[in-house]
Amino acid sequence: MLEAEPAAAAALFGDRLELARSYVASLAARGEELGLIGPRELPQLWSRHILNSALVAPLLRGRVGDVGSGAGLPGLVLAIARPDVEMTLIEPMERRTDWLRSEVERMGLENVRVLRARAEDVPGSGELKPLDQVTARAVSALRTLIPLTAPLVRSGGELLLLKGARVTDELAAAQKVVRKHLLQDIAVLELGADHGLETTRVLRAVVDP
Repeated sequence: MLEAEPAAAAALFGDRLELARSYVASLAARGEELGLIGPRELPQLWSRHILNSALVAPLLRGRVGDVGSGAGLPGLVLAIARPDVEMTLIEPMERRTDWLRSEVERMGLENVRVLRARAEDVPGSGELKPLDQVTARAVSALRTLIPLTAPLVRSGGELLLLKGARVTDELAAAQKVVRKHLLQDIAVLELGADHGLETTRVLRAVVDP
């Protein structure tokens, strides 16, 4: 059964809550069929996936890219929560980009672009100008993820990478690519406690200041 909506949803989405509910209902109805979520995700869809993503919304500014958007986590959730931010969802799989485009159209979101591409092919392709920020969730370890995301960001822009409990170990293993991509002001943010939610860890770093 689909998880009941947590009280924190109202605080995180504000007057965009009905759109968030609409997205959750659509993902719950079709997500497993389309291979977007697993069969065990419905009982934790709100808390582990939707609100986990929405916690990043206050950190956003300007033009933001989401690498490996998949079902729209976190990119589509963030676009719902922050209509003032210009969001580009970058996803290589046609089935998933079709889903994302259909959801964007269904919900009437005007701040979202869906780009079917591999992240490593975007720089230099002319498809996208350098971004102010890039997000990613559940894509790969940092030593692989940083080379995919850092080249998409303008000098002085930020990475906001949602990671698990082993983020510190991943960061230690990624020092070579951290130096190569000139990451500065690196911090691991722990979000969610003030909303009574499971901790969301975000690696925040400035690219080539």
